[in-house]
Amino acid sequence: MKKIETIWHHILWLVLEKGNYKFTQKEITEYFKYSSSTVNLAVKKLALIGAVDIKGKFFVVKDAKKILYYWATHRNIQKNINYETYIGESIYELEGLIPPEAIFGGYTAAKYILGEPSSDYSKVYFYINEEKIEEVKKRFPKTSGTPNIIVLKSYPKQREYGNMTTLSQTFVDLWNMNDWYAKDFLQELERRIDDVLP
Repeated sequence: MKKIETIWHHILWLVLEKGNYKFTQKEITEYFKYSSSTVNLAVKKLALIGAVDIKGKFFVVKDAKKILYYWATHRNIQKNINYETYIGESIYELEGLIPPEAIFGGYTAAKYILGEPSSDYSKVYFYINEEKIEEVKKRFPKTSGTPNIIVLKSYPKQREYGNMTTLSQTFVDLWNMNDWYAKDFLQELERRIDDVLP
């Protein structure tokens, strides 16, 4: 993901999963070790669409769903794909074969967040450090067929959110998938987000 997206993700995680709506750019700069100009740009873009109010040294999230949709339309998950292949096993067997260092995403993460899958699904998405990609390739060799194992490049802070993508990132990633069943998951995730927001 681009640096600016990781900032939007962090803000949404704090809003949706921690109930925090007030931030300082300094806190975000120190957390990511990004330049203040990068953080400032990320926040200004949200202010321009009316999603946040900048008030001196801090800013307040006014509309978390605007941030969610804004990020979803700017996300390009295809550019994040590091490796993909087809393995002829059931979806549940595939999920059991994923390395422990991985961060589950996509439909697996949605199933975990929702408690049960919104629909049948046939692909496993997961994020992992680039250094581990050769191990993944050995575990899941390249074969022909429509890919059902999709490996995405993780970013340094991503593991701090857990071993599943967050509610907001799961929604944004699914928004950018073209599988017919993605819509069912998106609708359920949006309901979950509406339940969390005041």
